[in-house]
Formats: sequence, structure tokens, C-alpha cells
Amino acid sequence: MLPRMDEAASIFEHRVPTADGLTLFCREYRPSRPGTAPAVLCLPGLTRNSRDFASLAEWLAVTHRVLTPDLRGRGLSDHDPNWRNYQPMTYMGDIGTLLTALAAPRVIVIGTSLGGLLAMMMAAMLPNALAGVVLNDIGPEVDKAGTDRIAGYVGKLPPVVTWQDAAAQARLIHGRAMPDFTDADWLRFVHCTYRDDGTGHPRLDMDPRIGDAMREAAGPLPDLWPLFRLLGKVPTLAIRGATSDILSAATFARMQQEHPDLQVLTVPNRGHTPTLDEPVCRGAIRALLERIPSIAAAG
Repeated sequence: MLPRMDEAASIFEHRVPTADGLTLFCREYRPSRPGTAPAVLCLPGLTRNSRDFASLAEWLAVTHRVLTPDLRGRGLSDHDPNWRNYQPMTYMGDIGTLLTALAAPRVIVIGTSLGGLLAMMMAAMLPNALAGVVLNDIGPEVDKAGTDRIAGYVGKLPPVVTWQDAAAQARLIHGRAMPDFTDADWLRFVHCTYRDDGTGHPRLDMDPRIGDAMREAAGPLPDLWPLFRLLGKVPTLAIRGATSDILSAATFARMQQEHPDLQVLTVPNRGHTPTLDEPVCRGAIRALLERIPSIAAAG
């Protein structure tokens, strides 16, 4: 049964210092009636930020504490003066810092794309922190067609003048992944990925040097199947957009073979990535959460 939004969650904003002197932003949604369920940690994709999860977080916060951080270089987190720090091991250090600072020792990770890769890394580096995982259109093999597509535009997009221009730019890049989006949907989409620059013009809400870091690291990914296998005893939901060019149908099928208890969902009319606001995604996420014991019961 899905929860009702009888009472709104309280929302808090945190700024957490990192080990190397930057400040990370994290928005926290706290349920009106705190329980013993593990917190939910929402980790965004490469160029995205915490605003992607705003609707999902409000929905989840009826029953769970929800943390939605901006990774360094995105949203309200500091940009890194050394762009080569935009890489997974740095993010893992930041995640550990956030979980300690916000007193969240055990979490259910909802990871979109890069965020899902970080969830798999947590299974090796922070195993005691992981109560459950949602992998949103990502797996232990990443299709080169998709990474080439992303590398071709990250940090290279021309500036836009109006929000309508931003929506047109987003539609050009992501239209095949979200073919049913209306004009209003695209405007909502860009208000998550662009920010007013102070003069009324939208600008992408990320450090463009993230693209440089991605292109410098281009090449075959290390074998991530051992990390995925570490999720074998962790309640896990894997979501794939039906037309994804990042997570292939073949990899998705192998994931089910390697993790027999894996909960899976293919989202029609979506590529890379589902927004997680789709009703089928909400239902699958709720089903996963209901499988995960409370902290008191787990302890």
C-alpha cells in the first residue's frame, strides 16, 4: 500500500565541510513521525543535482528520512579548483563524510547513473552502511555508445538566453530518452538542471570541467561485476529504461542471473534515465522499501 501525504515533511539544508576544504550541500527531508527505518540517500547522475529527487524525496519522507546531496561541482556544493578530483574515489570520500556528519550510519541508496556506480562501490568500501540499493539505469557494464554520447556534450553546451532556450536544448539532448515529455515537462526538467545566473538567464548548474574529467578518464571501465556481486545479500532494485544506451538488455539480464533475488523493472518509453517519478518506478521503490527491516530489527 502506498503512503498518504497526510503531513508534510520538514526540510533542512546542510553544508558539510570535506576533508580537502570544500563545502558540500545536502537537503534533508525529515518525516513528521520519525521511525526506525534506515535513511534514504539519493545520489544523482554525472551532470545532475539534488533537485532531481525533490518530488521523490517528499513522497518518501512520509516514512523515511531522506538525504539528497549535491556532489562536489554540482548545485549548491563548491566547485573543485582541481577538476581531476571529479572522479568516483573522491565522491566516495565525500559520501563517507556526509554520512558521518549527518548521523546516517545505515542508508538505502537510490543511485541514478553515476550515483548507482557509487552505490556499488559502497558495497565494497562502506558495506555496513548499505541497507538497500536502487540502481537507476546503471549496471556493472556501461555501453560505450552511451558514454560517447554523454562525453560529446558534457561541459561543451553553448550558453542559452531564456528558459525556453534551455528547454529546447534539453529536448535536443534528451528527447529520445523521454519522448512523451510535454513543453511543461521540459521546463520542469531544466529548472532542475539549470540555475538563474542572477541576471535572469539560465546556466547549467554544474562545473563544466566535469566534462574534462570524464573525457580524460575515457577508456574501458574496470571490471565492476565483483562490486555488483557484493550486493547479493542486499535488497536491490534494478531499473532500466527500455531504450537505454547505457544499460543494455544483455547486461540487465546477466544482472538477474548474478543476483537471483534482484528486483527488476523495465520502464517503457524511457531511455537514460527514468526520472523515478513514473508510477511504475514509485511502486517498485515502495516494494523494495517494504523488504528492508528497520534499524532496530536489523540490530
